[in-house]
Amino acid sequence: MADETDHITTNLGNGADTAPQIALISQYVKDLSFENPNAPAVYQWQDQPQIDVQFNIGAERVADEVLEIALKIEVKAIAPQGTAFAVELLYAAIFGMRNVPEDQIQPFMLAEAPRLIFPFARRVLADAIRDGGFPPLLLDPIDFGALYLQQAEQMEVTTGEPAGHA
Repeated sequence: MADETDHITTNLGNGADTAPQIALISQYVKDLSFENPNAPAVYQWQDQPQIDVQFNIGAERVADEVLEIALKIEVKAIAPQGTAFAVELLYAAIFGMRNVPEDQIQPFMLAEAPRLIFPFARRVLADAIRDGGFPPLLLDPIDFGALYLQQAEQMEVTTGEPAGHA
């Protein structure tokens, strides 16, 4: 019986926590711009505007175990009469990471982190558009994981380096 106890204690090591951990520390609007250049005439337009949505993901190391992930969303609504509205949102989050293997950091930064903060950015964007006097724009969910894999495959074809490595 004593042998079993010693074996369990030996496997636990010195109590150091070596399991990979990621935690969301904070999220925030870093930049928000709403333009309504044709108000008040725009509210009389009968034509449905064409909506153009662009996304970009930025990642930056703030400290050894801290990353800032920023999701930039740009939306333009253009009707035959002109621009109905234009919105730019830079929504960011700070993540703490500990014991995460280096090859897992990039997939987290470009796929998982944007997936986690997108619903909050989507709400801020919808509120800004609604507050500008337009119906709120509810963006469809985005599969950031599939986009990351697609981009990694394109990079592998272009550079010859294996996908998922920085």
